Amino acid sequence: MANASARAVTSSSADRASVYERITAEIIAAIERGAGQWRMPWHHDGAATHRPVNAVTAKPYRGMNILALWAAAEGSRFASGLWGTYRQWVDLGAQVRKGERATLGVVWKSIDESASDDEAEGQSKSRMFARGFYLFNVAQVDGYTPPESPILPESARIAHAEDFVARLNIRIERGGEQAYYRPSTDTVHMPDFARFIDAPSELSTRLHECAHATAAPHRLDRDLTGRFGSEAYAMEECIADLAASFVLADLGIAHHPRPDHAAYLASWLKALKDDPRAIFTAASKAQAVADWMGERQGEPPH
Repeated sequence: MANASARAVTSSSADRASVYERITAEIIAAIERGAGQWRMPWHHDGAATHRPVNAVTAKPYRGMNILALWAAAEGSRFASGLWGTYRQWVDLGAQVRKGERATLGVVWKSIDESASDDEAEGQSKSRMFARGFYLFNVAQVDGYTPPESPILPESARIAHAEDFVARLNIRIERGGEQAYYRPSTDTVHMPDFARFIDAPSELSTRLHECAHATAAPHRLDRDLTGRFGSEAYAMEECIADLAASFVLADLGIAHHPRPDHAAYLASWLKALKDDPRAIFTAASKAQAVADWMGERQGEPPH
């Protein structure tokens, strides 16, 4: 019986490792496909139909699942962000077409582990692990007509986004030629608006720098001491870019590649290839940034 239990634990660990490796492989493939234009799988045109949403619950997917579904949609050229499991599509009266390839998503489960020898007897600690599940896009099913999704005109989306950023209450100064966050003064520095191609580009950059500002100790307290060229620096850039992409998708604003992505591409790919869990960590921290920003929306802008 003990041997059977040990085999079960080993198999479960292998399955969890497979979830990390398989999803990371899809992200790496998506990054490499867009390498010529420095396009990452988290760049999007801001259309509401591209936000990953569950077809039954209408709830948006979060964190790593956003990234995994965006990568799958980009690779298969899906025009919609509506997803569901095989059973969910059946419940909606639809049928996944024969031969369609599922996209692997991840759900986080909690398990209790026995306390170590140096902990009090009888105690246990909880640990989160990833479990895979399979999703199909609405483009892969027959017998379902998606509901109409009204899309606000860009002017209304821009106005809403401006209000969103103002409620973050992060100090922003204008002038100069570079966009950056200065931890010593807790200030985001932005070039004048006229230096940007259009309003979405300026908002994208501003949200990216505001995402860096959430690393301050009185906000989410991330380490910003990594030097340019280091893996830590590149990972913080990845977190900020992912966070901006999540928020911009919710706001219906396009998120296009930044000119400096070329400088980080090799570092990002190396980090992902060296550690299949790296992108999961980045996506989790980016979701925390997006959540923090969302929680600020009840506050008056300063």
